[in-house]
Amino acid sequence: AKAGQTYFNAKCGSCHSVTGDLKGLGAKIADPKSLQQSWLMPGAGRAGSALTNVPPKTVTVTLSADQKFQGRLDRIDDFTVTLVDASGISRTFIRNGAAPAVEVHDPLRPHKDLLPVYTDKDIHNVTAYLAGIK
Repeated sequence: AKAGQTYFNAKCGSCHSVTGDLKGLGAKIADPKSLQQSWLMPGAGRAGSALTNVPPKTVTVTLSADQKFQGRLDRIDDFTVTLVDASGISRTFIRNGAAPAVEVHDPLRPHKDLLPVYTDKDIHNVTAYLAGIK
């Protein structure tokens, strides 16, 4: 757990806090396997998890310097991008190569980027640390 705390502070502490968003995590998720899955990839389909309240992906579509549209990403592929803006209006844009410019904002990107970096030991140590957060 001590090694997990050191790792957490170095890699996770800039976004998460055991006295803030993760307060009482070990008490909320008693099963170590569920806890491990929850912190490795929060919101990845674990119904009832304490970490399922992950903000959605958002997107900015830039048609020109003075025409930008932002909202929750609904769908994206090589041909279209659909977003839902703050007023609930769904907007779909045709994509042709790099036009329009599309920037996807994924709040889970830091978690995804770390997945290939973690060692088994890191994962077990962090899980042991988080399990003790009561």
